[in-house]
Amino acid sequence: MTRPRTPAAQDARRTPTPVPRALRLCLHALLAGLLALPVVKALTGGGDGGAPTHPAGVGAAALLMAAVYTAGTLSPPVARSRRAAAVWLAALGASWLVLLTLSPEGLWAAFPLYFLQLHLLPIRWALPAVLGTAVAAIASFLVHSAQVTPGSFIGPLLGAAVAVVTVLGYEALYRESERRRELIDELVATRAELAEAERTAGTLAERERLAREIHDTLAQGLSSIQLLLRAAQRGLPAGSPAAPHIEQARTAAQDNLAEARRFVRALTPPDLEHGSLAGALERLSTSSPGPRVRFSLSGTPTELPTPYEVALLRVAQSALANTVRHAAADRAEITLTFMDASVTLDVVDDGRGFDPAAWPEPAAPRGEGGFGLPAMRSRARSLGGTFTVESAAGQGTAVAISLPLPARTREAAA
Repeated sequence: MTRPRTPAAQDARRTPTPVPRALRLCLHALLAGLLALPVVKALTGGGDGGAPTHPAGVGAAALLMAAVYTAGTLSPPVARSRRAAAVWLAALGASWLVLLTLSPEGLWAAFPLYFLQLHLLPIRWALPAVLGTAVAAIASFLVHSAQVTPGSFIGPLLGAAVAVVTVLGYEALYRESERRRELIDELVATRAELAEAERTAGTLAERERLAREIHDTLAQGLSSIQLLLRAAQRGLPAGSPAAPHIEQARTAAQDNLAEARRFVRALTPPDLEHGSLAGALERLSTSSPGPRVRFSLSGTPTELPTPYEVALLRVAQSALANTVRHAAADRAEITLTFMDASVTLDVVDDGRGFDPAAWPEPAAPRGEGGFGLPAMRSRARSLGGTFTVESAAGQGTAVAISLPLPARTREAAA
């Protein structure tokens, strides 16, 4: 489970938000124009102080800042590394302070510096850097200007505030857009998974239905035919000319019965294809997430008809799924019990429990997973068995299904 990050950890991991190419070009053009302004003022002698400044020094300082800026924008480590970005911004700020010392018009270059600092540095570093840049701009104005006006303070501070709101607002919009994109991707993926799960569930349900139909109709009919032919064969006198024909009919019925049973086995759930019901329940208990699940087997196992195994396995899966999703249990136990005339499956957990009276029958209750109990009860009734639920708030839940063994299974066990 991912632990929530502290504000410091989130700030340290904050990555620069991608900036469109048009905005980057606008920032380049803005800085170039703001660097050209003090050079033009120095050459024309139109500084705010009224006296000509040092044109060569101002030009050299402007070129130095332009060179540092260009080097940083072309350097890949600046975009990838916080440390490299901080070093570059420090060098850019130092070159700007040189220009600021020589010309009062250098303070206008503070505005692109605000955006660079907010974009490349973590918030806890960017805000003090922006504030320090604004203070330096105000100090430069006070040093170079003969008079102090409110605008000398409001201008740089207002520019800093606008930069902070703009950058943080843009980042917030970008993150919201990314969250929505990720949500849409998750929804599309979940929809595909649900569609695949529905197809798989439909395929398994159809396989179970076909297996049950073949077992209950074709296989049972062929078995009855074989029993009738055996009785007829016993009633024939010795040497009867009909005896060979009855024997051939018995053989054909037996072969077709074996083929029908192979179809039934081929249509059984994958969990039962390569092992017994007990083995499938053992695998279910060890692979289940959530609470610790223990499987136990009681009595002498006997071979069950496929519909019985399918019903018992599906009830165990559904009951254990309810335990994992709703019960908040620490332990659960699955018990398969073979008795002389019946087979019973119990699923017991120590979870929060519920009121069974709130789950009416036959109508399926509404809500998540609400169809589970009626479906389990329906499986039990379709095979002539019983289904019971015992639970109370805070006392766990016990689910039990009991199926009567077919006569042939009881005879084989005896």
